[in-house]
Amino acid sequence: MGRAQKRWAPHNGSRPERHEHLLIFGIHAVEAALANPRRIIHRITLSANAERRLQPSLTGRPLRLDRVLPRDLDRRLGPETVHQGALIEAEPLPEPPLATLVEEMGGRPLLLLDQVTDPHNVGAVLRSAAVFGAAGLVMTRRHSPPLEGALAKAASGALEYVPVALVQNLARAVGDLKALGVMVMGLDGEANERLEAESWPGRAALVLGAEGKGLRELTRLSCDRLCRIASEGPLNSLNVSNAAAVALHWAALQRLSAGGPQKAHGAAPRAAP
Repeated sequence: MGRAQKRWAPHNGSRPERHEHLLIFGIHAVEAALANPRRIIHRITLSANAERRLQPSLTGRPLRLDRVLPRDLDRRLGPETVHQGALIEAEPLPEPPLATLVEEMGGRPLLLLDQVTDPHNVGAVLRSAAVFGAAGLVMTRRHSPPLEGALAKAASGALEYVPVALVQNLARAVGDLKALGVMVMGLDGEANERLEAESWPGRAALVLGAEGKGLRELTRLSCDRLCRIASEGPLNSLNVSNAAAVALHWAALQRLSAGGPQKAHGAAPRAAP
């Protein structure tokens, strides 16, 4: 990703504060970042309670620690931000190339998001990806939320475990994946075929679109096939993060039933190439 762009965050209710680095807040997100040796952290700001909870993770990290009251972080990040008294300023993790993600799939699926812009949804998708053992997440560089803040909080530490690649053009990335031997399946509520009826290939990627809009036309045309998640209730659509969880769980069951590799519980945070 290169150097983080300068950004603005709320300060004292209205006056913006300038930041050079990514802001990651929330106990689980900060704890996972501290445990990731590849995450370069410049500064950590903690309340007394957060410092007690994170004390084991602080060992061995020679960081500048600022001790504050929770209301100090409220003023800095905004009163609606659920920071839990923990904030770090950090560098972005290096981005893996698509070819590296494919090489390290090991039977696990890749996830692609087609202009999903809500950071809470993307964070929840990352969390499901970490739980069910996805090989990585691919998003467009534009029309995707930054890998920090609300996204990192919603991911609950998964940002440190699931490799994320940002691409300029999703349809082109789909073509690159297909050239590398990956079967690309687009999830579409209007598709005729059910996801549960598909046989799980050795290399597969699942593409999900934004809630409401779904997959864009060019993305749909780029996929090898389109399928839907089977449903029997009065509603026939799921929030994108819920759809990702269902699809990834199904993929994990397919791998387990086929005797494929299992995700090691408590795996170490990801190391970038």
